[in-house]
Amino acid sequence: MITSSRRRSLAVLLALVVISASTSITFANHAWNNYHWARQSNPFTLKLGDNLTATDWKSYLRTTSSDWNAGKTPVQTTVVAGTSNRRCAMVSGTTQVCNDKYGYNGWLGLASINISGSHITQGSAKLNDSYFTSATYNNPSEKLHVMCQEVAHTFGLGHTSEDGSSQNTCMDYYQNKTDDGISTKPNQHDFDMLNSIYAHLDSITTVSTTSAATAGRSDVTEDPNSWGSLMSQSRNGRSSTYQRANADGTHTITHVFWTEEAAARGAMHDHRYDH
Repeated sequence: MITSSRRRSLAVLLALVVISASTSITFANHAWNNYHWARQSNPFTLKLGDNLTATDWKSYLRTTSSDWNAGKTPVQTTVVAGTSNRRCAMVSGTTQVCNDKYGYNGWLGLASINISGSHITQGSAKLNDSYFTSATYNNPSEKLHVMCQEVAHTFGLGHTSEDGSSQNTCMDYYQNKTDDGISTKPNQHDFDMLNSIYAHLDSITTVSTTSAATAGRSDVTEDPNSWGSLMSQSRNGRSSTYQRANADGTHTITHVFWTEEAAARGAMHDHRYDH
C-alpha cells in the first residue's frame, strides 16, 4: 500500500523529471557541428551581401541583421551591396543573400557554407519565390522566419527543434500560416549559443575585411545535383543536410528547408527526386 507521504514523494520526483526534461529541450545545443568563421579577435563583422530583388526581402534582411546584432554576440553583421548573381554564387569571406523563382522543386530556403576543416570560408542564403508568392507562404512572418534562419545557418547555427513547434526563435521549424509574428527572430538561447561557439580565437581569419571580397566557389545552386550526398534528414522531413567534397580539399554543406508539401511525402527518402 502506498502511503500519502510516499505519493507526495513520487509526485515531487515526477515533477523534477518533467522540469529536467523541459530544461534539456529548451537549452539543447544547436551548434551546426563545430563550423565557425575563423577570426583573430571578437567581435567580428560578417558582411551580408544584398542581392535581393524585392523591397520586402530587402527589409527582412535588414531586420534580420538588426535582430542578430541585438544580442551583442561576437558575430555582428552588416548589410552591404551584393556581389553575387541570380544563382547566388558564394563570395569569399561573406554571406551572399538572394531571392528568385528557383522553381517548384520542394524547397523554401537553402543555406550553404564552404568549410576548410571546421572553418567557414564563405556562405550563401537563397529564398525561393516560386513558393513565397503562393498564399501558403506569402506572409511577412513566414518570410522573416526563413530569412532569419537561413542567414543564421551561415553563422554556424543549427535548428533548436525540427518538430514544427514554436520555441520562440527563428531557428525552429514553426510554420507561420498567418502573419502571427511567431518565431521570427532569435532568442537569448541563440545568443548564448553564438557566445559559446565563438568563445575561442583562431590564428587565422576567414572573414572578409575589405569591400572587394574575391569570388569563391560558384557551383552550389538551386540544381540539387550540385549539393552532394544526403547526410541527414529530420523525422518530419522538413530539413535535410547535404555535403559535397571539392577538388581543393574543402567541403560544401547545404541545409535545405523543404515545404510542408514536400515533407508530407515522407522522411525516408531524398526529396530532391520527388519532383
